[in-house]
Amino acid sequence: MSSLQVLCSGLPLWPLPENQGRWAGVPHAPVRTPGLSPAEEQLALRNALRYFPPDVQELLAPEFAQELRLYGHIYMYRFCPRIEMRAYPMKQYPCRTKAAAAIMHMIMNNLDPAVAQFPQELVTYGGNGQVFSNWAQFWLTMSYLSQMTEEQTLVMYSGHPLGLFPSCPEAPRLVITNGMVIPNYSSRTEYEKLFAMGVTMYGQMTAGSYCYIGPQGIVHGTVLTLLNAGRRYLGANDLAGKVFVTSGLGGMSGAQAKASVIVGCIGVIAEVDKAALVKRHQQGWLMEMTDSLDHCIERLRKAKEKKEVLSLGYHGNVVDLWERLVHELDMTGELLVDLGSDQTSCHNPFNGGYYPVQLGFAEAQSLMASDPATFKGLVQESLRRQVSAINRLAKENFFFWDYGNAFLLEAQRAGADVEKKGAKRTEFCYPSYVQHIMGDIFSQGFGPFRWVCTSGDPQDLAVTDQLATSVLEEAIAGGVNPAVKLQYEDNIHWIREAAKHQLVVGSQARILYSDQKGRVAMAVAFNQAIAHGKIKAPVVLSRDHHDVSGTDSPFRETSNIYDGSAFCADMAVQNFVGDAFRGATWVALHNGGGVGWGEVINGGFGLVLDGTQEAEKKAKMMLSWDVSNGVARRCWSGNQKAYEIICETMQENKGLVVTLPYEVADEHVLQQALWP
Repeated sequence: MSSLQVLCSGLPLWPLPENQGRWAGVPHAPVRTPGLSPAEEQLALRNALRYFPPDVQELLAPEFAQELRLYGHIYMYRFCPRIEMRAYPMKQYPCRTKAAAAIMHMIMNNLDPAVAQFPQELVTYGGNGQVFSNWAQFWLTMSYLSQMTEEQTLVMYSGHPLGLFPSCPEAPRLVITNGMVIPNYSSRTEYEKLFAMGVTMYGQMTAGSYCYIGPQGIVHGTVLTLLNAGRRYLGANDLAGKVFVTSGLGGMSGAQAKASVIVGCIGVIAEVDKAALVKRHQQGWLMEMTDSLDHCIERLRKAKEKKEVLSLGYHGNVVDLWERLVHELDMTGELLVDLGSDQTSCHNPFNGGYYPVQLGFAEAQSLMASDPATFKGLVQESLRRQVSAINRLAKENFFFWDYGNAFLLEAQRAGADVEKKGAKRTEFCYPSYVQHIMGDIFSQGFGPFRWVCTSGDPQDLAVTDQLATSVLEEAIAGGVNPAVKLQYEDNIHWIREAAKHQLVVGSQARILYSDQKGRVAMAVAFNQAIAHGKIKAPVVLSRDHHDVSGTDSPFRETSNIYDGSAFCADMAVQNFVGDAFRGATWVALHNGGGVGWGEVINGGFGLVLDGTQEAEKKAKMMLSWDVSNGVARRCWSGNQKAYEIICETMQENKGLVVTLPYEVADEHVLQQALWP
């Protein structure tokens, strides 16, 4: 068993650790099929060996080559550390700076087996959201961080630690880019090759930026989505007796069961991987499990009649579940479902993100590796069947939305009936949850703000919960508009319920949706509590990349922007750069995330609060920009709520000056000019 001191001392070479291969009893990533040519295989092996001195290359080369051929990637299993991988208290890391210790705390949380989806393949969530490309990169990064001073910045190229470079104390200590492939070559096929060769990486969102906080992150987003879906589609503030059907209990999708219970509805979640169901059940996030479709329907019907609160995991394919719900409707006239979505990893549908209904789990994994073309055909047929069943239910009082996982996009590509007459490029017959449910929240500047208590002490988290609640209550007391008040009240309820629902998995972290004012006020309150000893160690501020300004994604975060700029990525890139010179401790910019490779540009940050005046100054400056950037962009695209928020912000902050758009007062002006 390694110690943290050993973990930070560089690659273990003399002697080499024993090669234990893939561990039994741990979920593993599906076999990848990059389709490398012999020359590309040689290049992949050469790239892996360049981390090691010549005297060990002869030993390592055959096993790395075997990994490439067996699994489609060189993970370097021999170097998977023999340590309990978790977020250790920050003071235990052998570092020269607080920032470096905080980053180590976050990295190890992303790889904690209780948090990570495929820990030995360095995948945190989403089926392919990598923290690093291989274990050599992990060891080198930890070594660099332990050496780093306040006048150095660590540069990360898609998992590869390029090195420590001279900078200044005000600069970020870490700058990350993931998947920055030239646009003309940013296809899925090219990605598989480039990843196998070890030269790029899909960091999802918070996997490759070291800011994942376990499924709690999406629990809160799912809670807000369900609450607002109930209000919009069902006209209901109370979801008792309402049934929400969806799929996925693996990485981020594992949040759906817990969210269903928190909002008080009946959540029925299909999952093909039994290990994922068992994991969520053991964590207390899933109340009941069944592998019988008959029992699933019987239990659903009983819970609906009694208005029970229930999260029920169905071990089987979600297509079977949707088709059975159609059968019940056709046979009995009874609609058993009210709300529906999907959280399979459809951004990666042909490499384990979506399992076709025609095959069992193990059979599908085998075919995926042995005959990718046939597997792809089955996936697309399965998508068509799923959409057909959903379409039948939607003719009744049932409402479905796309959860930003590229489900409708891939269904469209598969030939499913998801078209909407007269629609824009980003629209389908069902809305994305951003278009109908969360888009207005982003336009008001609300998004997933989060923090991590690096002491690892639950009492510190309790203090931050109390401070955050006080900040929001004071804001309400000071007077806010009704829409903002509703968001604050939802979040106060969320924090008060958090401890009861055992939301912490991994690091002592919390998430809530807040606007610019709330984020800044919470940051100041936390920083002062650290300065006065009420919180024992620094707090890391962060957010999901899925936020007001962090992501340009035409089928998700920016799907409700209709001025033609939804396919442009200026906002996310500007946010990354702006955060870097306004005080972020680290910044990250990624290709892909959520909807998939080549479909998204997104970025994130980490900011360490240590109780100093300098930390408070950085937080005020950076957090203000991190929200107002996206609100201003939405204002310029014609969103009225964003317009109102940016006008209000300019009145309060004279340093903010934004050009406001004029409306075209008369549509006939356009028509006459174009078609006189």
